[in-house]
Amino acid sequence: GLFVTDYFTRTPRKLSPFRSFASIELFHFHIPEDTVIAVWNLITFKEQGGTFGDQCPDRSITVYFRSGAPSVINPLHTHFPRDTAVPGSFALTLTWTLPNRTTGVFNVTSPLPGDWFLAAHLPKDEGKISVKGLYEECQYLFQPQLIVQRLVNIAVLYPGHVTEQSMAPHNRSCLYKVFVPSYTSRVLVEVLRCRGAEGCPLWLRVRAKAPPLHNSTTLDCREHTPCQLAQDLPFWQHWYYVLVEKHPGVPGTISFQVTVQLTDCSRPSLARPPFLPSSASMNMPHSFGSASGLALGDSPPPTSPNETKHPIPIPVTSHAGERCWPVRPTLRNELDTFSVHFYIFFGPNVSVPPDRPAVFVINLLPVLDSGGVLNLELRLNVSSLCGENVTVFGCLNHEVPLTSSDNTSVTCETESLAGFLLSVNATASLSRLRIPYPQTGSWYLSLRSLCATEHGFEPCINVTAEVYLRAYLSPCINDCGIYGQCKLLRTNNYLYAACECKAGWNGWGCTDNAEAFSYGFQLLSTLLLCLSNVMFVPPVAIAVRSHYLLEAAVYIFTMFFSTFYHACDQPGIVVFCIMEYDVLQFCDFLGSLMSVWVTVIAMARLQPVVKQASVLYLLGAMLLSMALQMDRHGLWNLLGPSLFALGIMAVAWTARTIRRRHCYPPTWKRWAFYLCPGALIAAAAVLLYAFVETEENYFYIHSIWHLLIAGSVGFLLPPRAKPSRRLGPLPRRKGCGYQLCVNEQEELGLVDPAVASINSICTS
Repeated sequence: GLFVTDYFTRTPRKLSPFRSFASIELFHFHIPEDTVIAVWNLITFKEQGGTFGDQCPDRSITVYFRSGAPSVINPLHTHFPRDTAVPGSFALTLTWTLPNRTTGVFNVTSPLPGDWFLAAHLPKDEGKISVKGLYEECQYLFQPQLIVQRLVNIAVLYPGHVTEQSMAPHNRSCLYKVFVPSYTSRVLVEVLRCRGAEGCPLWLRVRAKAPPLHNSTTLDCREHTPCQLAQDLPFWQHWYYVLVEKHPGVPGTISFQVTVQLTDCSRPSLARPPFLPSSASMNMPHSFGSASGLALGDSPPPTSPNETKHPIPIPVTSHAGERCWPVRPTLRNELDTFSVHFYIFFGPNVSVPPDRPAVFVINLLPVLDSGGVLNLELRLNVSSLCGENVTVFGCLNHEVPLTSSDNTSVTCETESLAGFLLSVNATASLSRLRIPYPQTGSWYLSLRSLCATEHGFEPCINVTAEVYLRAYLSPCINDCGIYGQCKLLRTNNYLYAACECKAGWNGWGCTDNAEAFSYGFQLLSTLLLCLSNVMFVPPVAIAVRSHYLLEAAVYIFTMFFSTFYHACDQPGIVVFCIMEYDVLQFCDFLGSLMSVWVTVIAMARLQPVVKQASVLYLLGAMLLSMALQMDRHGLWNLLGPSLFALGIMAVAWTARTIRRRHCYPPTWKRWAFYLCPGALIAAAAVLLYAFVETEENYFYIHSIWHLLIAGSVGFLLPPRAKPSRRLGPLPRRKGCGYQLCVNEQEELGLVDPAVASINSICTS
């Protein structure tokens, strides 16, 4: 056949270490129908500071693949919540082959058509809290590319028609497809009048949704006469692909006929007629997507020498299991994103008769509904059992309801069909099922009631069980509980939800408490972070005593908002917020930086020029507010105003040193007992904050940061000199020249000016 190659790519994205599904990068692809091979080219490269990150360490990258919905991954091996079904997915780990680049390839032969999702992440790290902009961070960028090769003009088989085919010696196989509408209980494919050099050296393979593989349902026509391959309980509203493959080494041309019979389960004694009226064709697509496809109401295409189609009589045998029961629809009520309720007409209480199942359908919209959680709840009304030992079994299956001829069977799986089993009885009257990231399409729930006896389960007699049925779509499982936050995430135009856990809790629904913080630990961490701000009380007292009232007000502001910000910022349940979190964070950051600013300006000793000092205080408040609004965690946005204040102090001290012709401050006691200890304490606090603080030690390292910063302020805040009350105004000498008055008490920088009686010296 003719092949067409399509190419798809996505923009590179930065990968993050895995913490929860909210930290992964998700990529969405769409694979067209009739695809025979899909190749993902996985490109990963390192960057550091805008250049190639050759010096970055090699970190393995894990990529997950799943069809129909995002992968439900668990790299940390945490526990899932109860009653949660975990669908499988493919996983691939990429290793580095070059210093700054690596490439991986993932091939899928005959992939399922529709939506495919890739999830990628880095391994979990130690959780170090890094200061933004302090150093060039290593970035790991991931870019997936998809190349698909699909067949065009695949021959279409029509139920009840025979297709004649001749396979030339250079051909190895012939591929067909047939559309299976709703209410089809059986697909029968048969090879007729096979003529070749060695009997019928053909293999017959059948697969749903995509071309068959080597492990698909296969029949060797040499060993089976007639060559018939049946598929019970086929997927509704999907294409089935039929592959007729020649044995290797068989010479000559092989001629054969292929026919397909579809059994309508709503009429088990009849096969689908070769010509369906328009009213019976409502489940068929308007076009088969082939040059020889039939549109609704059209007649079969004309015959050709090598491929002839004509109706033939097909014998029909009735099977008890081929009967299907009416499917009751559900009403979709959308409340919000991933918040959808499915209501049952004349529900929510459902009657389950003893002689037949009750079947319901839940339709999930493509793409829109696959990013949430499908929840199902069954509750048995025990009073309706009339004392009988009745068990109601529910089977939830995707794209086809499970119907079985065995009335005592309690399984929801067959060779080609997987499902989920729920059961309720008088002892356990409640059953739940949660499916994170469900595949879209139609989900069928079949309810049956069976009575328990000494010999197992048997059909009940004259007992109609009543069941309360609830089905809904939610963003997360139980809204992630009290130790998690349900986040709505977006990748391009695809929305999905995931839990982000806190306080050491893990898992898909934040229910795994293996590493959870105890209540006592949470209370201790909260008290440490809050009460450590009491260390600002001594600086406030020193500032008030030295008449630094503005500085004292700033310290009180910082102490207040830092206390309540950390009380609101706790990850557990020991949380207390007096106002919105964002307001508390802004005020805490502003107060911390303003404390540094006013302390440094006070150290510059600009008090004699009162107007200039006031302007600098106001300028600092405006600059810091602007910097915090631009980037609250940026290094230079926060460090710039602090360096500017230090520059002002350095200029003021240098000017005094030049004017006095000796170092300022002039006494070694001020340097040894105040400035050097204060500077060392502040430097230690900055080093702890920038290089030591992690998520695990945050509560006590950050508390030490509070203590050190407040303590350094107490050392660095300069004393304010008091004028001596015993000295009156000195008379000014008449004549030329000038008089310079120096207050040595101020120059010495003593904390308490009353400890010494020093006269002012005037020189001219």
